[in-house]
Amino acid sequence: MFELTRCSRVAALALGAWLACAATLAQAADDRPRDAVALGRYLVQTAGCNDCHSPGYAQASGKTPEATWLTGDSLGWQGPWGTTYATNLRLFFAGLTEKQWLTHARKMESRPPMPWFSVRAMTDGDLKAIYRYVKAAGPAGQAAPAYVPPGQAVTGPVVLMP
Repeated sequence: MFELTRCSRVAALALGAWLACAATLAQAADDRPRDAVALGRYLVQTAGCNDCHSPGYAQASGKTPEATWLTGDSLGWQGPWGTTYATNLRLFFAGLTEKQWLTHARKMESRPPMPWFSVRAMTDGDLKAIYRYVKAAGPAGQAAPAYVPPGQAVTGPVVLMP
């Protein structure tokens, strides 16, 4: 009869844990939509894009009409960099090709609070899916207010950041 030593039992347990983790990750990947537009919608909803780029989304716990998703916001984010506003991505994407979007996403360095580093970390497949979702949604809404440099007055509400 084969007898496991303490070391080989630990190795067997570690291998079992690794296999269980790999199976969980594979299942999670299988749970993602396969259609590019549906995957883009899923990413926009779960990656936090709507939190700033969709008016009222965070305040309503995500229960806003999809027609308003990614239409920008007039809520300003104010800090040492000045005051920034979440871009209307529906209008922004209307003027971009997929290739231009990928180039932009890989090179962008936006002012706070935009987590541009998170966009850069996405795979090309995820970025393409987001592009296809936004393009399928089509242009909508108005342009967000323009950036305001530090020390200049703004109209409308702002979130003060350190």
